Amino acid sequence: MKKSRSLKAIVCILASVGVCLIANQAHAQAATGAPILKAAAACNFKVWSRGVNYQKGDIVLYQANGQYYKLVNVGTNGSDGTDPTISTWYWAPTTCDGGSSPGNGTDFPLSRATFEQMFPTRNGFYTYDGLIGALKSYPDFAGEASQEVRKQEIAAFLANVSHETGGLVYIRESNQANWNSYCSSGNCGGKQYYGRGPMQLSWDYNYKAAGDALGLNLLGNPDWVATDATISWATAIWFWMTQSGAGTMTPHQAMASGRGFGETIRSINGSLECNGRNPAQVQSRVDAYKRFVGLLGTTTGSGPTGC
Repeated sequence: MKKSRSLKAIVCILASVGVCLIANQAHAQAATGAPILKAAAACNFKVWSRGVNYQKGDIVLYQANGQYYKLVNVGTNGSDGTDPTISTWYWAPTTCDGGSSPGNGTDFPLSRATFEQMFPTRNGFYTYDGLIGALKSYPDFAGEASQEVRKQEIAAFLANVSHETGGLVYIRESNQANWNSYCSSGNCGGKQYYGRGPMQLSWDYNYKAAGDALGLNLLGNPDWVATDATISWATAIWFWMTQSGAGTMTPHQAMASGRGFGETIRSINGSLECNGRNPAQVQSRVDAYKRFVGLLGTTTGSGPTGC
């Protein structure tokens, strides 16, 4: 996830409003001292996404404030794309105890065998089990819409990840000369916030925002992203589900709404690649996407693949 400094304000604004605070307490630790990734609340809910029309009785988690809302009245198209915090006729605050969160579980449309086909030369750190373990924090990742759209979202996510990491080979940013360059305050107490993990999470404020959302102190322990496979995958999914970068929507929203793979590129690195800035990089992502949808037995969808 290579971001130019010009995007800092955008990301800081997103972080300042507390995006996706599913779990905002300090991280728990096992007896071994290993960090524990928090799961989303156990309940039959969906993570609210702008523009989605929900049906009466649906419960959603509004990530910006961590509250649950139930759709109690409907319009012409269900919730009519309304915001639970604004449209109180449609939505009512609710609790979400018991039950189970919808998500990927055993019906996740990516098998271990297909994952291995996608990344035959991957670094052993990037495990399939680590990816599956990370899903509990964002059950709506590749968990909404039709099976076809779910497969397209998985392919889109992994295509971008493949581009960022050279096919899941690189764990840490390869240019060590830049490792001290990602401190927004100028003094980060000796901590380094260079790119790590599947989406190459970088900058101190991104580590802070991702850690807050996942219930982990990543600001104080940035190297967890390079040493714990589940946490590493979770930071990539956090970005995918919550950040819009140079775009107008999150990558998840782009795929779930049918806007197309090109919009995911715009959100991840649009300021450096889209609108003709670096067509070779865009094509690299598109080529991976086309290969992955083929392995998953689906199509690229109706939206544009480029940006």
